[in-house]
Amino acid sequence: MEAAQTESGTYVVHPNREKAASQATKATVMVLMIAVAALFFIVTIGGWGSLEGVQIISIAYVLICLLMAYYVTRWNRGVLPVAAGLGIIFGIVAVIAGPQWFDRDHSGYHNPGLPPGLLGLLTIIIVPVEFLLIVFAMRGFNQKWNIEVEVTRDEYESGEWRNRDLTGEGSLEESPARS
Repeated sequence: MEAAQTESGTYVVHPNREKAASQATKATVMVLMIAVAALFFIVTIGGWGSLEGVQIISIAYVLICLLMAYYVTRWNRGVLPVAAGLGIIFGIVAVIAGPQWFDRDHSGYHNPGLPPGLLGLLTIIIVPVEFLLIVFAMRGFNQKWNIEVEVTRDEYESGEWRNRDLTGEGSLEESPARS
Protein backbone atom coordinates (compact mmCIF):
# COMPACT_ATOMS: atom_id res chain seq x y z
CA MET A 1 0.00 0.00 0.00
CA GLU A 2 1.34 3.37 -0.93
CA ALA A 3 1.15 6.06 1.72
CA ALA A 4 2.77 9.44 2.02
CA GLN A 5 3.97 10.69 5.36
CA THR A 6 3.05 14.30 6.13
CA GLU A 7 5.12 16.81 8.08
CA SER A 8 2.93 16.29 11.16
CA GLY A 9 3.84 12.59 11.29
CA THR A 10 0.54 11.33 9.97
CA TYR A 11 0.14 9.20 6.87
CA VAL A 12 -2.10 9.86 3.89
CA VAL A 13 -3.82 6.67 2.71
CA HIS A 14 -6.25 5.93 -0.12
CA PRO A 15 -8.68 3.34 1.29
CA ASN A 16 -10.66 2.85 -1.94
CA ARG A 17 -7.57 1.81 -3.89
CA GLU A 18 -7.09 -1.27 -1.72
CA LYS A 19 -10.49 -2.73 -2.55
CA ALA A 20 -10.44 -5.73 -4.87
CA ALA A 21 -13.20 -4.21 -7.01
CA SER A 22 -11.15 -1.05 -7.54
CA GLN A 23 -8.05 -2.98 -8.48
CA ALA A 24 -10.01 -5.19 -10.89
CA THR A 25 -11.65 -2.16 -12.47
CA LYS A 26 -8.30 -0.43 -12.85
CA ALA A 27 -6.81 -3.50 -14.56
CA THR A 28 -9.85 -3.89 -16.82
CA VAL A 29 -9.79 -0.23 -17.89
CA MET A 30 -6.07 -0.48 -18.69
CA VAL A 31 -6.55 -3.65 -20.76
CA LEU A 32 -9.51 -2.14 -22.63
CA MET A 33 -7.60 1.07 -23.40
CA ILE A 34 -4.66 -0.92 -24.73
CA ALA A 35 -7.03 -3.13 -26.75
CA VAL A 36 -8.71 -0.08 -28.31
CA ALA A 37 -5.31 1.41 -29.11
CA ALA A 38 -4.16 -1.86 -30.70
CA LEU A 39 -7.34 -2.22 -32.77
CA PHE A 40 -7.14 1.37 -33.99
CA PHE A 41 -3.45 0.94 -34.79
CA ILE A 42 -4.07 -2.24 -36.82
CA VAL A 43 -6.96 -0.67 -38.74
CA THR A 44 -4.92 2.50 -39.35
CA ILE A 45 -1.84 0.69 -40.62
CA GLY A 46 -3.84 -1.94 -42.52
CA GLY A 47 -6.01 0.62 -44.26
CA TRP A 48 -3.43 3.41 -44.56
CA GLY A 49 -3.91 4.07 -48.26
CA SER A 50 -7.70 4.14 -48.05
CA LEU A 51 -8.11 6.37 -44.98
CA GLU A 52 -7.57 9.62 -46.92
CA GLY A 53 -6.32 12.02 -44.27
CA VAL A 54 -7.75 10.37 -41.17
CA GLN A 55 -4.44 8.71 -40.33
CA ILE A 56 -3.36 11.58 -38.06
CA ILE A 57 -6.59 11.38 -36.04
CA SER A 58 -6.25 7.61 -35.69
CA ILE A 59 -2.63 7.82 -34.60
CA ALA A 60 -3.48 10.61 -32.17
CA TYR A 61 -6.27 8.48 -30.66
CA VAL A 62 -3.90 5.52 -30.29
CA LEU A 63 -1.39 7.72 -28.44
CA ILE A 64 -4.11 9.29 -26.29
CA CYS A 65 -5.41 5.83 -25.31
CA LEU A 66 -1.94 4.69 -24.34
CA LEU A 67 -1.34 7.89 -22.36
CA MET A 68 -4.65 7.50 -20.55
CA ALA A 69 -3.82 3.85 -19.78
CA TYR A 70 -0.57 5.07 -18.21
CA TYR A 71 -2.45 7.57 -16.05
CA VAL A 72 -4.89 4.88 -14.95
CA THR A 73 -1.90 2.83 -13.75
CA ARG A 74 -1.09 5.83 -11.54
CA TRP A 75 -4.67 5.77 -10.12
CA ASN A 76 -5.57 9.00 -11.89
CA ARG A 77 -9.34 9.07 -11.82
CA GLY A 78 -9.62 12.26 -13.90
CA VAL A 79 -8.92 10.53 -17.22
CA LEU A 80 -11.79 8.09 -16.81
CA PRO A 81 -14.60 10.46 -17.94
CA VAL A 82 -12.39 11.60 -20.82
CA ALA A 83 -11.88 7.97 -21.84
CA ALA A 84 -15.63 7.38 -21.67
CA GLY A 85 -16.37 10.48 -23.76
CA LEU A 86 -13.82 9.56 -26.40
CA GLY A 87 -15.17 6.01 -26.32
CA ILE A 88 -18.62 7.31 -27.22
CA ILE A 89 -17.30 9.41 -30.09
CA PHE A 90 -15.04 6.75 -31.58
CA GLY A 91 -17.60 4.01 -30.97
CA ILE A 92 -20.03 5.95 -33.16
CA VAL A 93 -17.31 6.43 -35.77
CA ALA A 94 -16.62 2.68 -35.73
CA VAL A 95 -20.32 1.87 -36.17
CA ILE A 96 -20.37 4.07 -39.27
CA ALA A 97 -16.96 3.02 -40.65
CA GLY A 98 -17.32 -0.76 -40.25
CA PRO A 99 -19.85 -1.33 -43.04
CA GLN A 100 -17.84 0.98 -45.31
CA TRP A 101 -14.88 -1.42 -45.14
CA PHE A 102 -17.15 -4.30 -46.14
CA ASP A 103 -18.40 -2.24 -49.11
CA ARG A 104 -14.79 -1.93 -50.34
CA ASP A 105 -14.51 -5.71 -50.55
CA HIS A 106 -15.62 -5.72 -54.21
CA SER A 107 -13.76 -5.39 -57.47
CA GLY A 108 -12.95 -1.90 -58.66
CA TYR A 109 -11.82 -0.58 -55.26
CA HIS A 110 -8.23 0.08 -54.27
CA ASN A 111 -7.25 -2.66 -51.82
CA PRO A 112 -5.58 -1.46 -48.62
CA GLY A 113 -2.75 -3.35 -46.89
CA LEU A 114 -5.11 -5.77 -45.15
CA PRO A 115 -8.22 -7.28 -46.74
CA PRO A 116 -11.21 -4.90 -46.43
CA GLY A 117 -13.33 -7.65 -44.85
CA LEU A 118 -10.79 -8.07 -42.05
CA LEU A 119 -10.56 -4.30 -41.54
CA GLY A 120 -14.37 -4.17 -41.39
CA LEU A 121 -14.44 -6.95 -38.80
CA LEU A 122 -11.79 -5.24 -36.67
CA THR A 123 -13.67 -1.95 -36.93
CA ILE A 124 -16.90 -3.61 -35.82
CA ILE A 125 -15.04 -5.26 -32.92
CA ILE A 126 -14.03 -1.77 -31.76
CA VAL A 127 -17.69 -1.00 -30.96
CA PRO A 128 -18.21 -3.48 -28.08
CA VAL A 129 -14.70 -2.83 -26.78
CA GLU A 130 -15.46 0.91 -26.64
CA PHE A 131 -18.78 0.13 -24.93
CA LEU A 132 -17.00 -1.93 -22.27
CA LEU A 133 -14.44 0.85 -21.85
CA ILE A 134 -17.24 3.35 -21.23
CA VAL A 135 -18.90 1.08 -18.66
CA PHE A 136 -15.73 0.26 -16.74
CA ALA A 137 -14.35 3.81 -16.90
CA MET A 138 -17.53 5.12 -15.31
CA ARG A 139 -17.45 2.31 -12.77
CA GLY A 140 -13.91 3.30 -11.84
CA PHE A 141 -14.89 6.95 -11.60
CA ASN A 142 -17.68 6.05 -9.16
CA GLN A 143 -15.26 4.07 -6.98
CA LYS A 144 -13.68 7.33 -5.78
CA TRP A 145 -10.03 6.38 -6.12
CA ASN A 146 -9.06 9.92 -5.14
CA ILE A 147 -10.28 9.80 -1.50
CA GLU A 148 -7.40 10.55 0.87
CA VAL A 149 -7.50 10.05 4.63
CA GLU A 150 -4.90 10.99 7.22
CA VAL A 151 -4.14 8.36 9.83
CA THR A 152 -1.70 8.37 12.70
CA ARG A 153 1.55 6.53 12.50
CA ASP A 154 0.35 3.91 14.99
CA GLU A 155 -2.85 3.29 12.99
CA TYR A 156 -0.88 3.03 9.76
CA GLU A 157 1.74 0.62 11.09
CA SER A 158 -0.77 -1.61 12.88
CA GLY A 159 -3.20 -1.57 9.95
CA GLU A 160 -6.08 -0.49 12.22
CA TRP A 161 -7.21 2.10 9.68
CA ARG A 162 -8.24 -0.71 7.31
CA ASN A 163 -10.96 -1.82 9.76
CA ARG A 164 -12.52 1.63 10.14
CA ASP A 165 -14.99 3.37 7.88
CA LEU A 166 -12.73 6.08 6.50
CA THR A 167 -14.80 6.86 3.44
CA GLY A 168 -18.22 7.32 4.99
CA GLU A 169 -19.58 4.48 2.81
CA GLY A 170 -19.65 1.72 5.39
CA SER A 171 -17.14 -0.99 6.20
CA LEU A 172 -17.17 -4.70 6.79
CA GLU A 173 -16.13 -4.24 10.40
CA GLU A 174 -17.29 -1.55 12.77
CA SER A 175 -14.72 0.69 14.34
CA PRO A 176 -14.21 0.10 18.09
CA ALA A 177 -14.80 3.82 18.66
CA ARG A 178 -18.25 3.59 17.05
CA SER A 179 -19.42 0.53 19.00
